[in-house]
Amino acid sequence: MARTYDEVLKDALSLTEEERAALMDALEDSWLTEEERKEKAEFWAEIERRVAEVEAGTAELIPAEEAIERARTKLRESRRAAHRS
Repeated sequence: MARTYDEVLKDALSLTEEERAALMDALEDSWLTEEERKEKAEFWAEIERRVAEVEAGTAELIPAEEAIERARTKLRESRRAAHRS
């Protein structure tokens, strides 16, 4: 006999935080296309690579204020270019 939503939810909520995270990831993957799953894997590989660089001390870190100002400048430039075309 099929289990009800409430039964499945109750069991899911009894899992550890790590197990719930793994379940959420598996459920998300179940509705992604193969291309989306590939992109997700590439995204997380890039995140792991960058974290490793930070932890190894080889990454060039930029203060948040500077990064935000760079982003704002690029956004302004992009908007100006869009208005010209």
